Amino acid sequence: MNNFSLEKLIRKNIQQLIPYSSARSEYSGQATILLDANENSISVPGDSNYNRYPDPLQKEVKKRIGELKNIQPENIFLGNGSDEAIDLLIRMCCTPGKDNIIICPPTYGMYEVAAQINDVSIQKVLLKEKFQLDVPAILEQINEQTKLIFICSPNNPTGNLLSNPDIETLLNNFDGLIVIDEAYIDFAQADSLVSRLKEFPNMVVLQTFSKAWGLAALRIGVAYASQEIIAVLNKIKPPYNISNSTQQIVSQKLSNTDDLKKSIHTLKQQRQYLQAALRNLSSVIENVYPSDANFLLVRVKNANDVYNHLLQHKIVVRNRSHQPHCDNCLRITIGNFAENEFLLNVLKEYK
Repeated sequence: MNNFSLEKLIRKNIQQLIPYSSARSEYSGQATILLDANENSISVPGDSNYNRYPDPLQKEVKKRIGELKNIQPENIFLGNGSDEAIDLLIRMCCTPGKDNIIICPPTYGMYEVAAQINDVSIQKVLLKEKFQLDVPAILEQINEQTKLIFICSPNNPTGNLLSNPDIETLLNNFDGLIVIDEAYIDFAQADSLVSRLKEFPNMVVLQTFSKAWGLAALRIGVAYASQEIIAVLNKIKPPYNISNSTQQIVSQKLSNTDDLKKSIHTLKQQRQYLQAALRNLSSVIENVYPSDANFLLVRVKNANDVYNHLLQHKIVVRNRSHQPHCDNCLRITIGNFAENEFLLNVLKEYK
């Protein structure tokens, strides 16, 4: 059974860390004159106060996200993309050269890269052939140095949701943190696990504004977790990790979700259309896997040849053939109607 203790999990030096105290975090309320942060006080007209540091804790954005997700702002961490949260979670829990994380390939590559950067060992437990978790193998792989398990659902690059009962089994039998990466959850016919945070104090759920929200250029990711975990992430993050312009644009987007719903609906329609059309190209395509994401994993007869054929027509996809269980597989993002039609026509020309 789970004997989770955050205090035991957090590295001792992180527990003892006195965080950097930024100028904007040392007072509360509204101020008229700001002479505390050594900014350039001579603002250039039309610069939208870009001479001022942003809110270090992004209070307005978190308030709006909390209202949308029915969660308290204290359970929300905002990072420079989800990648920042991945890196901070590893640094928070894993002692370099000693501890390890578990990942389940084929999966998102940044878990492994972040661990390598931090000199943290990586234990790999492959997904089963139908791209589901091998729970017994994962539980067998856990040792005293295992601090984090990363699970991507819907999974990248396979596109499928992972079994919630399997995830629950791991949550109930692991004393470390389990990080559920839900970057593509908005495209799935399933509820987010954010609503179940109170059940599992050792769960962290990652989401992003890069996919369904269409704000990839702004680089903003979200981690949902217990207030205690979020407090540690805020303690070790860079002081001003989310720019003022990013906070403003995200706040505006959060105030009107109609565009988001329309975008998701259109993308799901195009996913269904592209999936069916690709399956009709039997001379090129061997299998189109079911998808709960905004992309399709497609097995072709010769991935390298098809990839280069598309590239010659200035179409870029991802060749995932080096990933386990993904021989001759391309990952194709769902484009708009015109892009999908062009892709299909180019594939029809392939010989």
